[in-house]
Amino acid sequence: MRSGRLRELAAGVSGLLLLGTGTAFADGPPHNWQLGFQEAASSVKEQMESFHNLLLVIIVALTVFVLGLLVYVMWRFSATRNPVPSKTAHNTIIEVVWTVAPVLILLVIVVPSFRLLYAGDRTPNPEMTLIAHGYQWYWGYEYPDQKVAEFTSYGVKDEDLKPDQVRMLSVDNPVVLPVDTDIQILTTAGDVIHSWAVPAFGVKKDAIPGRTNETWVRIDKPGVYYGQCSQLCGTDHAYMPIEIHAVSRADFDKWVVEKVGPDPAEKPKLLTMTWDEAQARTKLAQAGQ
Repeated sequence: MRSGRLRELAAGVSGLLLLGTGTAFADGPPHNWQLGFQEAASSVKEQMESFHNLLLVIIVALTVFVLGLLVYVMWRFSATRNPVPSKTAHNTIIEVVWTVAPVLILLVIVVPSFRLLYAGDRTPNPEMTLIAHGYQWYWGYEYPDQKVAEFTSYGVKDEDLKPDQVRMLSVDNPVVLPVDTDIQILTTAGDVIHSWAVPAFGVKKDAIPGRTNETWVRIDKPGVYYGQCSQLCGTDHAYMPIEIHAVSRADFDKWVVEKVGPDPAEKPKLLTMTWDEAQARTKLAQAGQ
C-alpha cells in the first residue's frame, strides 16, 4: 500500500515537472512550474540566454573541478596516508597555472559580456521612440514621433479582470508596438525611482526622476508580452504591471490613427496609409520646409 502511494506521488511530481518544461517557453506571462526563461522575443534576449548558458557551463565545470580537487587533497594528504606533511612553500609551475587559468576564464566571460552590454545599450538609428514615465503606482506612455500624447496605464484590479486577462499583469491601456522595428525606449519618473522591465525583450531600465535613460528593442514576432516595475517604489510596487501588444505595422498605423483622432476629412486617407508611406510623407514635408 505504502509503495503504491509512493509510486503515485512520484508520477504526480514527474507530471508536474514535465508540464513545467513544456510551458517554459510559451508566449505571454510566466507559468506555474516554469523551469526556464520566457521565450525570447528579441535578438538581445536571445544573446542574453546564450550568455547565461555559457556562464552555466563555466560555473558547473569550475565547481566540479574545485570540489574534486578538494576531495582528492583530503584523501591523498590525510594524516593516515601522509604522516609527514610536505613543507614546500613555492612551486613556479603551479603558481603560473593558477594565475593564467583564471585570467583565461575571465577573458572567455568578459568578451561576450561586453558585446552583450553594448548591444543592449542603444540603437544608432531608431525608427520610432516610446517614452515610459513611472509614477506611484502606474505607468504613463507617449509616442513623440506619432504625436500620441501621454496616456496612463493602470493594472486591472482582480474584481475587474476579464476571462482573457492575467491577474497582476494585465492593464487597462496596453502599449502597442510594431514588430520588426528598431524602437528607442526612454524611461523617466515623476516621483521615485521605478524600473521598466519586460523579460521577453531582455529589457530592464531604471526610470529616475529628473533623468532620462535609454534602451531599445526590436520585437521579432507579434504577441502579448508582460513585465512589471522591478524597483521597489512604495506600497503598491507589486501593482505596476506592463502589458505590450506587438502587432504588424499596418495594425500599428491604425491604432495610432484611432489614438490621435485625426480630422474626419483626413481619417479615411490615413487609414490606408502604410508605415513606409507615412515616413516618406514626413521626409518630403521636412524637405519642403
